[in-house]
Amino acid sequence: MTQLEAQKQVSSKGVEYWMARSIQPILGYATWDKFTNVVRKAISACEGTGTEANHHFSRTANMVDIGSGAKRPEQDYFLSRYGCYLVAMNGDATKPEVAAAQTYFAVQTRRQELTDNQERMLDDVDKRLAVRQRLTDATKHLNSAAKQAGVQSYALFAHAGYVGLYGMSLKEVKAKKGIAEKEQLFDRAGRFELSANEFRANVTEKSLVKNKIRGEANANREHQRIGGVVRQLIHKEIGTLPEDLPAEPSLTKLLSKKKTKALPPPPAP
Repeated sequence: MTQLEAQKQVSSKGVEYWMARSIQPILGYATWDKFTNVVRKAISACEGTGTEANHHFSRTANMVDIGSGAKRPEQDYFLSRYGCYLVAMNGDATKPEVAAAQTYFAVQTRRQELTDNQERMLDDVDKRLAVRQRLTDATKHLNSAAKQAGVQSYALFAHAGYVGLYGMSLKEVKAKKGIAEKEQLFDRAGRFELSANEFRANVTEKSLVKNKIRGEANANREHQRIGGVVRQLIHKEIGTLPEDLPAEPSLTKLLSKKKTKALPPPPAP
């Protein structure tokens, strides 16, 4: 309803507001007395939700000419967007103007919900991306320790870690989660799952170095063992298994929508 938006004013501090008298005719009320009843109902509705009404309804008065140089105070209200919304919601819905205003605010509310949801989604993308970057770094350090231990086939070494953590191969994990074969597991993993893999990588690295493990077979066994320890901890404390954690929306696709930099290179498969 563009008429309502046209009456919106913005304070010097950037706060938007409406004047009750300016929206009175837009909502189809011919007299101020009848309209003030609507405003009072809106104030009561606001208070009924436990919200401070004076944050959304502020009474004021202007001196207006009544002829022969005489003036009298004319009551009015400053209304926040929420206050304006409550006035529309408490108006006479049989009036087409009020019905139109209610529809307008319903649409605006839905738009705001969608915007808030999108912002939360983008915030989650940033958090997932940060953990994935840490996992990438942890995997590089792990592979360096594995090399010192004598690992030559990093694919088999990584496979051992997946079997330990997930109880199955990477291919089987992706199939169970419904992830396409060409997609990266960590592109579809949530923050908790990424953190679990980061922990697996960090603990295995420290164990290989601290325990001076040597030999490819021994390194593979240690990677699988540590993965199993993390798996048991998750099951004990969270009550689920890593392979049962749901796949999240693709980070690559979400980032392309967000128009940010490309993803960091994925950890070794």
